[in-house]
Amino acid sequence: MEKMNICLVSLTIAPDSQDGAGKFFRGVFDYLRRQGHNVKLITGKWSIDLNDPDIIQLDLIPRRFLWAPQFILKAVKYINSHNFDIFHGNAPKGTLPIILSKKKKFITTIHDLGPFETSFTKIPIEKYLIKFATQKATIISTDTDFIKKEIKYYMPKVDLDKIYIHYVGIEEKFKPYPREAEILREKLNIVGPVLLYIGRIAFYKGVDDIIAAYKIAKKKVPNLNLVIGGKPDFKMERKYKEWKAKYKDIHFIGFVREQELPYYYTLGDIFITYSYASEGFGLTPIEAIACGTPVICSSMIAYKEILQDNAIFVPPKSPNQLAKEIVNLLNDESRSKSLVENAQSFIKRYTWNSVGRKLEKVYSKLL
Repeated sequence: MEKMNICLVSLTIAPDSQDGAGKFFRGVFDYLRRQGHNVKLITGKWSIDLNDPDIIQLDLIPRRFLWAPQFILKAVKYINSHNFDIFHGNAPKGTLPIILSKKKKFITTIHDLGPFETSFTKIPIEKYLIKFATQKATIISTDTDFIKKEIKYYMPKVDLDKIYIHYVGIEEKFKPYPREAEILREKLNIVGPVLLYIGRIAFYKGVDDIIAAYKIAKKKVPNLNLVIGGKPDFKMERKYKEWKAKYKDIHFIGFVREQELPYYYTLGDIFITYSYASEGFGLTPIEAIACGTPVICSSMIAYKEILQDNAIFVPPKSPNQLAKEIVNLLNDESRSKSLVENAQSFIKRYTWNSVGRKLEKVYSKLL
């Protein structure tokens, strides 16, 4: 394929951020660069200096709403001073600078329609941003067929022919690491089975229900452990501090370095992700399965599309039922093993070699 000059724009990017959208675009960036394309990625700087000449990290004030004008103005300035064949925005916030730079042709990726599904904020700006991005984009990329159907439902004027489903890929490093997991177990002083959650600590992620289910399940499995990884967003900072002060038996490990993620996934006996709103894919459960850990997740449509028969699904906001499934799976070693083994051939569709080639074809259509 002919080499392209590509500009990616994403408010967050891994490993500086561990949100699914940021991890997805880091995967896109790494894949395209491996294929020999000239790729630049514009993003914000939140915690880590990535020290990559092809990643332009913009210094921002990491406070709610204050980052927006800085990110937009600096990104627009960079876009207007450089020439690229392809512009691709990650979610509406990553797409807005491309629109304001007045580029006529570009791609936007819409990961979910959370603001339409639930009241994430009292200010309706998120809805307007999604509508604006989808109307202006030449091509829309979505993570699942579920999101495509939601776009059709909530924004019937959007041309469905310009929507392409593009699954998220996982890296080859996601595989079992038993030795490293055992070192982690000793480091955390853990004895007994481990429930694991790694991801954003946001109000809709159901982490409070995971904690409640853990407390219930622990009555039947006294040596049960819960490990929670990830950083809280602005809304959850106070609640997160309260949890850490109240639940001394829970391992709150905070930010997990990218190279250690597979070790933590391998550590878990069960990986749990339990959102009750706004999930367009399910990257962390796929990564966990690749590392040999069975998954229990909420019965959201996107999760069922992505995981199919390769996970146990529990209705959201039902900690008692979640606890029951946790105990049942811990007591059924054969089921746990079969869930992981049966999934290995299935999750190959989510490798970057498979996913990346499809994205290159979408770029070719834009050209």
